[in-house]
Amino acid sequence: MKLYFSRNPNPRLAVAVARYLDVNVEFEFASPFAPEKLEKFRRLNPNISLPILVEEEGKSLWEADAIACRLSRHAQSDFWRSGDDEPEMIRWLSWGKEHFAFACDMVHFERGTKQRYGIGPIDQGRVEEGLRHFRTAAAILDAVLAEQQWLVGNSVSYADFRMATFLPFNDAARLPLDDYPSVRRWYRRLDEIDAWRDPFKGLDAPELPPVP
Repeated sequence: MKLYFSRNPNPRLAVAVARYLDVNVEFEFASPFAPEKLEKFRRLNPNISLPILVEEEGKSLWEADAIACRLSRHAQSDFWRSGDDEPEMIRWLSWGKEHFAFACDMVHFERGTKQRYGIGPIDQGRVEEGLRHFRTAAAILDAVLAEQQWLVGNSVSYADFRMATFLPFNDAARLPLDDYPSVRRWYRRLDEIDAWRDPFKGLDAPELPPVP
């Protein structure tokens, strides 16, 4: 299998999953919007976005959640929860993408992505909207994590990785994590996992453009 990736949030998530599961995957850094690469990646993913997993039979799978599910099954791991725990995991994946990760993404896009790639000035209205969503979601998450170490069961799962997708980029987003001590403790535990803290170790993975 080959995983095409970049250092942006969702591709980073997929690489972290693959390295955590220690799956035999070939990693290839990619720039799908480079003119000479555009058609190749359009065939692999009509969205022309990363990550993309190309499986042994040549079939491509895109979207980080689907790739995480496939890799977890390949590794015969409960990282992607199944059985009685699967509904709870899917609840957190759904809630996170609609609330916590959604808010993180909104703020990071303005303060991070737009500035890295020269897309345009920061829209302060969008930042404030994102921060409002973040405070509401972070308060809910903080109350849950005050009672348990991980989101599903007694060990880390893909729900934790997915919820934290944008937090490694908080130097740019500057979300007020210090206001939510249980979320902060949870993220410190996550950051103790080598595959999460530095998923690109040993890989050919050029750094992201700096935020001015």
